Amino acid sequence: MNEFRVLSPTAILGYGFPEESFRAGLARDPHLIAVDAGSTDPGPYYLGAGVSFTDRAAVKRDLELMIEAGLERDIPVVIGTAGGCGADPHLEWNLEIILELTREKGWQFPLGVIHAELDKELVRQALRQNRISPLYPAPDLTEEEIDAAKHIVGQMGPEAVMSVLGQGAKVVLAGRSYDPAVFSAAAIAAGFDKGLAIHMGKILECGAIAASPGSGSDCLLGTLRTDCFIVEPLNPARRCTPTSVAAHTLYEKTNPYILPGPGGVLDLRETTFTQETETAVKVSGSKFLPGDKYTVKLEGAKCVGYRTVSIAGCRDPIMIGQIDHITEAVRERVQDNFKRYGYKYFLHFNIYGKNGVMGNLEPQPNVTAHELGIIIEAVAETQEIANTICSFARSTMLHYGYPGRVATAGNLAFLYSPSDFKAGAVYNFNVYHLMEVDDPLSLFPSKIIEVGKEKR
Repeated sequence: MNEFRVLSPTAILGYGFPEESFRAGLARDPHLIAVDAGSTDPGPYYLGAGVSFTDRAAVKRDLELMIEAGLERDIPVVIGTAGGCGADPHLEWNLEIILELTREKGWQFPLGVIHAELDKELVRQALRQNRISPLYPAPDLTEEEIDAAKHIVGQMGPEAVMSVLGQGAKVVLAGRSYDPAVFSAAAIAAGFDKGLAIHMGKILECGAIAASPGSGSDCLLGTLRTDCFIVEPLNPARRCTPTSVAAHTLYEKTNPYILPGPGGVLDLRETTFTQETETAVKVSGSKFLPGDKYTVKLEGAKCVGYRTVSIAGCRDPIMIGQIDHITEAVRERVQDNFKRYGYKYFLHFNIYGKNGVMGNLEPQPNVTAHELGIIIEAVAETQEIANTICSFARSTMLHYGYPGRVATAGNLAFLYSPSDFKAGAVYNFNVYHLMEVDDPLSLFPSKIIEVGKEKR
């Protein structure tokens, strides 16, 4: 085989893609259809709560098109980080959608399922054996934090996907995955260079975001050769350039030359980006350097409380000019009112129009807006306490008598009634560490399910 073609339909399963772009990709006879289904970008809630951040109907639509095309053309379909976070509840959620489609479409095929959620006792044993180290800026892991985590997942490399494909799976549904793994596994198994395969996977993982104009809801094709790979969009409105592809190579990375992953690093010190055609870019020189030890990144999230928020607007220039003083005075009033109860809570005022995006890092401290958006957030150990703190802060701010106030009907405009929203459980990432393993497959048990052949 002289080249290996991979079709990436979209940045994340459920983000969608134009069917015309997808058909153009299929016309190029890809050897693999692969998609990343998740990310840590939406924050720890989805891992902790065991729910998807993408919509079920949107995920089902994407899966229907991808799996149907794969089965019709005998192209393997690989899905990574199932359900958005890749823990067991996410994997089961995504699996149920596939089984539902199978019943509706009458499909029959071998489905490979790879788990990525780790047993806490296994993690505790690794910690006692000094095989776990923190990723900056995470602190050292403790057994208390392991116990507190709702779910802990390991980020699988390409080896687990290679194993299941080697067992004949036509569709692979994988738990938490190193993003490039699902795009590179089949090519590595076919004998292509691992460094080039993983780098191509790094570009393909976000669909057409690496094109210009970029989009996370459009397709990208990667063609891997013995000494390079080529990436190109499948929508004529887009083109890849050396700048757009190089920029996406650095996406979410702190080092421009060394990109760590399971089992080693991607070395880009000799990588070149060349305009191959008007819309395609050729990449060469990327190398995979194995590490002395094989490490897997762990991710875990724990519940830290419950949240209530209230959203309001302010257009009084006198109040806007005193907003820092007012928020601090409200904070002190809340504390004084409930000090006898010893409530443990976090009260925050996010001020959009002042520093709502950058907070204390905002380089322009002076307010120039004619109106402000104010989000009052309370987090406490119970939902009831969070409700109480948010409600009292909201009512205090609504009627706070600041110097120069003219109107007394109220300082804030509320967009909604009720004004307070009970947001439920709040989670923080509390496991963000590396675990040393002897076998890349040891953390990721898999099985083959002959779907469509169940007893009826």
